Order: sequence, then C-alpha cells, then structure tokens
Amino acid sequence: MLSTVTLLTTLFAAHGALATSYNILDTFIGSSFLSGFDHQAIADPTHGRVNYVNQATAVAQNLTYTSSDTLILRADYTTVLSPSGPGRNSVRIQSKKAYGNGVSIINVRHMPEGCATWPAFWSTATTNWPALGEIDIIEGVNDQAPNHSTLHTTSGCTMSASTMSQTGTLATTDCNWQVNGNSGCGVAVNKANSYGPSFNSIGGGWYATERTAHSINLWFWARNDASVPADVKNGASSVNTANWGKPYANFVDNSCNFSTHFGAENLIINLTLCGDWAGNVYPSTCPKTCVDHVNQDPASFKNAYWNIASLRVYQ
Repeated sequence: MLSTVTLLTTLFAAHGALATSYNILDTFIGSSFLSGFDHQAIADPTHGRVNYVNQATAVAQNLTYTSSDTLILRADYTTVLSPSGPGRNSVRIQSKKAYGNGVSIINVRHMPEGCATWPAFWSTATTNWPALGEIDIIEGVNDQAPNHSTLHTTSGCTMSASTMSQTGTLATTDCNWQVNGNSGCGVAVNKANSYGPSFNSIGGGWYATERTAHSINLWFWARNDASVPADVKNGASSVNTANWGKPYANFVDNSCNFSTHFGAENLIINLTLCGDWAGNVYPSTCPKTCVDHVNQDPASFKNAYWNIASLRVYQ
C-alpha cells in the first residue's frame, strides 16, 4: 500500500496540484449564452479584417443564432467588402462574470474553418491586459492543426518541459508578452483532430480547463474518443479531474507565481480574420492575399462558424 506521502506526491506529479472535485457553478446552453455573455462591438485588438457587431446586429444578420441546445457564432459570408470600408462582420462574446480557480468544459461541434480564419476560446481580465494573465484554450489559424494552448503574462513566468507532466509538446517557454512577438508559452495538442477541418469532420469534441493555485491543466477528447470521462460527456453536476488521465497541457508554477500572474478572468469566444497571426502566416496555398481573400470571397466563409453545444463552469 502506498504511504500517504507517496500518494500525495503521485497526485501532485500527475497534475501539478492535488486533484479536486468540483461542483457546477454556471451552465450556458442555447439562449443562456445571450444573457450570460456580451457581444463586444469593439475594434479588434489583433488588427483583423473584421467588424465586431453588437448582439442586436448579430442576431438580425444570423451571425448569432440559438436553439434549445445550440449556439451558432459566425462571420458574414454573403457580402463583398470595399477595400476602404470596415472588415467582414463577425462576433466576439465575453462572459459577464469573471472566474478564478475551477474547471470549465466546452462542448464544441464545429469550429470556424478556412483560409484567413483565426478562431479562439480563451480567458483574460477585462482591464489592464495582461496583468492578470491570458489563457488561450482553443486557438489556431488558417486550418493549421493541431490546436495550441498558450499562456500570456507579464514578465517573470516561464515553463520547462522537464517539470510538466503532459501528453502535448511544449513549443515555447517564456510566457512574457513582451518577448518573442507575444508568442507566449504554448503547448501543442498531441492529436491532429484537435483543430480545424479534422476536428469538424468527427463532430468536434470537448475541451476542459482546470485552474488551481499551482497549475493550469487542459484536456481534449474527440467526439469519437471512447475514453471521454462520463462526467464530461454527460455534463454532470460535479466533476473529478483525478479520473481524466494525463492532461495534454500541464502548466505549473515552478518558475511562475500564479498568484501574481493570474486572477479572475472572463471567458471569450471570437472569430477574427487575418490580423497579427493569421495574416502574418497566411499560406501560399490559400487564394490571393489574406485581406483580398476576406474582401472579395464571401462564400469562402460559409464554414467559418462556431457550433457550441454547451459551456459549463465548475468550482
């Protein structure tokens, strides 16, 4: 029998912090996204070729649609744009509440795909970015799999693969937004179907994020993955991360004081086009230039939409 000390050490090594059970705090399904989130009609901070619209406009133009079990968020796919006019209408929604330590689970059936697309599900504080950190859970550009999950912080926060117990690959180590072009410290998921068309072709899947005082852990399960935990798949009223296996990302506080680099953060779901990342790495296999493609080819963005079944937050 393992001693208490050995057992605690084992649990800590697996997750960077003691595994914990969490109870449901907030559930967003269908129309509850409209009451629990704000549409942000703001200039895109990442300089994308988009025009973020308010909720009334998004609903009127079918850029936001809800049913009893579905949220659709999308970009316009019918309008040819003037090069001198605003960008393509799109959406960015932000939770009214900010959340600290706990678990979030998002059940996504489809994410935006196509050349020029840059979808993201992430969290950050609403003021003084990035004093309280940023956690990018789902993010990628131009259909380039796999998904990358990344932290962005002020200086003094770094990661080392030798201290992280995870299945993904640490791609960048310094979380400081002021170095390396704000690439942050990121982990690539070890599954190609975690992002883009391959994710959509299997009906999507679940992303879970656990924040504790000493770690930030992330898991991904594809829709057809037999190992999806029952509490995740069924949207249970309580979840236990100890039963979820090794995360693909295990950010730990060995060289990063989480209490000073992270705080309560709002959840954000958005879709931008081109901009600082997607535009700068726009592949030669895509048509035209990134901006010209967005301006001139609206039908190409018919599949640039989120289809979200649910988002649950546990504490």
